[in-house]
Amino acid sequence: MTRSITMEKVRNIGIIAHIDAGKTTVTERILHHTGRTYKIGGVDEGTAVMDWMDQERERGITIVAAATTCQWDDHRINIIDTPGHVDFTAEVERSLRVLDGGVVVLDAVAGVEAQSEMVWRQADRYHVARICFVNKMDRVGADFFRTVATIESRLKAVAVPVQLPLGTESAFRGVIDLVEQRAIVFQNDPAEPFVIESIPASESESVAKWRHLLLERLAENDDAILLPYLEGQEIPVSLIKESLRRSTVSNRIVPVLCGSALKGKGVFPLLDSIVSYLPSPLDVPPVVAQDVTGTREVVCAPDDDEPVAGLAFKVVSDPFMGRLIYVRIYSGRMVSGTQLLNTVKSKRERIGRLYLMHSNRREEVSEAGAGSIVAAVGLRGTSTGDTLCSPTRPVIFESIRFAEPVLSMAVEPKAKADAEKLEDVLGKLVDEDPSFKVRQDPETGQALIMGMGELHLEVMVERMAREYGIRVNVGKPRVAYREAITRSIESEGRFVRQTGGRGQFGHVWLKLEPSERGSGFKFIDGTKGGVIPREYFPAIQSGAREAVETGGPAGYPVVDLTVTAFDGSYHEVDSSELAFKIASSMAVKQGLPKAKPILLEPVMKLEITTPSQFTGEMIGELNSRRARMERIDTLGDTSVLGCLIPLGETFGIATALRSLSQGRVTHTMEFSRYEQVPAAIADQLTKS
Repeated sequence: MTRSITMEKVRNIGIIAHIDAGKTTVTERILHHTGRTYKIGGVDEGTAVMDWMDQERERGITIVAAATTCQWDDHRINIIDTPGHVDFTAEVERSLRVLDGGVVVLDAVAGVEAQSEMVWRQADRYHVARICFVNKMDRVGADFFRTVATIESRLKAVAVPVQLPLGTESAFRGVIDLVEQRAIVFQNDPAEPFVIESIPASESESVAKWRHLLLERLAENDDAILLPYLEGQEIPVSLIKESLRRSTVSNRIVPVLCGSALKGKGVFPLLDSIVSYLPSPLDVPPVVAQDVTGTREVVCAPDDDEPVAGLAFKVVSDPFMGRLIYVRIYSGRMVSGTQLLNTVKSKRERIGRLYLMHSNRREEVSEAGAGSIVAAVGLRGTSTGDTLCSPTRPVIFESIRFAEPVLSMAVEPKAKADAEKLEDVLGKLVDEDPSFKVRQDPETGQALIMGMGELHLEVMVERMAREYGIRVNVGKPRVAYREAITRSIESEGRFVRQTGGRGQFGHVWLKLEPSERGSGFKFIDGTKGGVIPREYFPAIQSGAREAVETGGPAGYPVVDLTVTAFDGSYHEVDSSELAFKIASSMAVKQGLPKAKPILLEPVMKLEITTPSQFTGEMIGELNSRRARMERIDTLGDTSVLGCLIPLGETFGIATALRSLSQGRVTHTMEFSRYEQVPAAIADQLTKS
């Protein structure tokens, strides 16, 4: 593919938000207004192009992140529409890892909601520049200024409105552009062009106040604006736009726009803002990778002439194409038919074909340059988080971290003939979704599927039936408890087997220590003097890891543990990797009960929006479920309750809350952290 658009005119953006804020609707309107689609898709009608899965269209929610490409004002905009439901947060995580900018869609009535905070923190982690689009300005109760206030108070961001709404609720008809000081009035028919008018006299006082704030915020963050601002000079529009761009790209401010995506109001100015204020691949710092030894940093500049390097961030099993690997190219050019090195797996992979994606449709290209997001076919051994690069410059990018699953469910095929096929299908689903895991229940032999919530597991079971034709019996969802130790101990593992020929000998001393919550498993080689040869340490680490994953005394995986091998012995003839692996596993299993293990449970962050008259009943219900109240906010006659609640206490909570509020309550829930289970409840769990 000959590059017709230079890299400074490329925008890699994500549409991110709380569930039901209107992300997919915004994306559909962008595609229609840029001429990418001729017909406007609708979420409610099940015709949204970006929601291509049957489950997405039936449920009216986004489940998997979908990528597309469109053009606006001679710029190419690569868009990823992400899910809003907390159960599919892994899709948001991996999308933000490879994007340069984001459009955060907020509901003008609800303002910043629980999931808005979560995606904002994810964007902070990857330093993604953002603009906010306050959607649904035509809804009853819409309040642009309250939403801006919640951006500052709850997201701790410097929110700078660059537009003001012209009318609200049913009278919403346009926006006032504070940068160019004009009114943009939209027609009731989205196909009709908008009209530029002068600012109504009734709005002049408000416009003067907010434009002064805009210039003040820019002067605080940009020296180019500071001097003319202090001297009271008239600042040119071009200089304001340049300053807005610099401050947005550097994450010092967040421009705020408004509109109603469903009616097509505000989408054209949003497209202009994406092009004007969000970064190109050249505007963000070059990605720093490690060389394969992990001792030297390598800067991968966004330049087509550099050796190629990209990150695989998503795997899709396509029924017609096989495995599609989505790749963000950070440097160099990727050409179909060439061979690349997967440095994580230490193997060479040949790219069969390259595609630009439009949801689940594809456009084949022969090559793609730095800054592109493409899908590749033919990479059989590549998984999410792997680095693909030129063999002449082997590098490894930082991988993507995903949250651990918090809920499990036993599944078995309804037809015994499907047992082997089920194993293959589960492998494909795990390959696609890093937050979905499978393990065997040692007691029943059933497969345990593990995910981020009930909806996540429900969708996976549906996918098994619809996409692969396997119907399964499912057990009740169970909480994914964990164990952790509370004191350090030393434990010996000795595995000796003598048969007629060569025997087996492995002997190791391990120190088990508790580590910081959330730190996971860590292995350290603390031996001295070569008491154990180096080649056996991968096996010792593997044995220890398998032992903690199999489960502690209560049968749950052990987390937040540091294992140090500090002594041992070997036999020159009989020692083997298998012997040391078994010895290490024995040392861990024998040591865990002595290290005073405790039980941990997943604790969720729950936010409930309810009419104020039911607040007392809600708090009573939450207290009975061991919830800890964190905040109670009142917005008119509506209350927002925020609390922490153990996941095990949330089963059936939706029905309970609806019955207490005559069906007028909404709630959202996200994983917060693991905490120790109270002793009385831990005793019940270990006995049951």
